[in-house]
Amino acid sequence: NQNQTQHLNKSCTHTHTQMGTKTISIKDEVYERLLAFKAPGESFSDELMRLTTTNTSIMDLAGAWSDIPKAEIEKMKKDITAGREDRSRLEELDKMVKNNVS
Repeated sequence: NQNQTQHLNKSCTHTHTQMGTKTISIKDEVYERLLAFKAPGESFSDELMRLTTTNTSIMDLAGAWSDIPKAEIEKMKKDITAGREDRSRLEELDKMVKNNVS
């Protein structure tokens, strides 16, 4: 159905002076999301580069959980500690590895 195909896909083309161009098809919903996150004056290529860059510093995350209640933090600590003390899953994986290697 042509209307359905037109509804599902948007084509974006970006030309850069030093690199080639690629045309990609994306759903309308994805296009709208990208458009909503795009900074003023930012190209789609620049936006995608910004959104997919992962070289952030651990310090960028400082305070990210500052709104979590102390009781929830204590519960998470307790769960982590319990997980570290429970070696049953580790022993189960060790048996699986030994059975497959033999």
